[in-house]
Amino acid sequence: MTTDKIHVTKEKETSLLMLYAKAVQSQWQNPILRDPLAEEAIRRIDYDFGKERWNKIWNKTGSMIVAIRARNFDLLTTSYLADHPDATVLHLGCGLDTRVYRVDPPASVNWFDVDYPDVIELRRKLYPERFGYRLIGTSLEDLHWLDEIPVDQPALIVAEGVLMYLAEDNVKALLNALTRRFPGGQMVFDAVNSWAVRKNSNVAGTGASFKWAVDDPQDIKKLVPKLDLIKEFKTPDQVSYSRFPLAVRVLLRAMDLFPVLRNNWRLLLFRF
Repeated sequence: MTTDKIHVTKEKETSLLMLYAKAVQSQWQNPILRDPLAEEAIRRIDYDFGKERWNKIWNKTGSMIVAIRARNFDLLTTSYLADHPDATVLHLGCGLDTRVYRVDPPASVNWFDVDYPDVIELRRKLYPERFGYRLIGTSLEDLHWLDEIPVDQPALIVAEGVLMYLAEDNVKALLNALTRRFPGGQMVFDAVNSWAVRKNSNVAGTGASFKWAVDDPQDIKKLVPKLDLIKEFKTPDQVSYSRFPLAVRVLLRAMDLFPVLRNNWRLLLFRF
């Protein structure tokens, strides 16, 4: 980990967006997600986080959405590791998220953060090393990286804000490879529906686009036969949902009247 200012390119904007949102809300008097490493990271990255487009995206409600989603992933991770303290955790498309430090797993856990090589290079500059924690720089479409992962432990596979950016054929190949490799475990990821894919051809102006939709979580089993749905979490089911302003909660309840809007984002938990 270096301590000097770090320069980044525009291509890393999707990772920076999530990092910035978590850092912003972490500085609230009563944050949903305490993330001091994210706060420190945005101070060290040489990037204009104060530009108008970013502040328009990450108003208070936008930052809350990101923080609530991350906190729910953290809680599901913590819950699994409480029952499986010797597990392997694969954090797919980790970006610049600091989950391994927030969860702080026991030394018996093997934790792997996986993302593109340039993102992993940036993580090495921003965050400290820790025992039992490894970084893998690769495209998720290239499944050779799985050869580096031990297969004798139960696995928790975490994919926050990543699978919707992959083509369905790549999602199918990745998830089937993962469920075949381990003796068992759980998988948690978020998904969007077809309407969200059509509406998000340029996510937050970064040039990234949604590609994979899930309209019915039960359809996942047709794609990945070993996955069995444990629970589907919609926005009102999220921990800290009550922190949203009343007007936002009313709007979300109104959206529930329309299936295309009600199911535009969900958090899904599976066993295999």
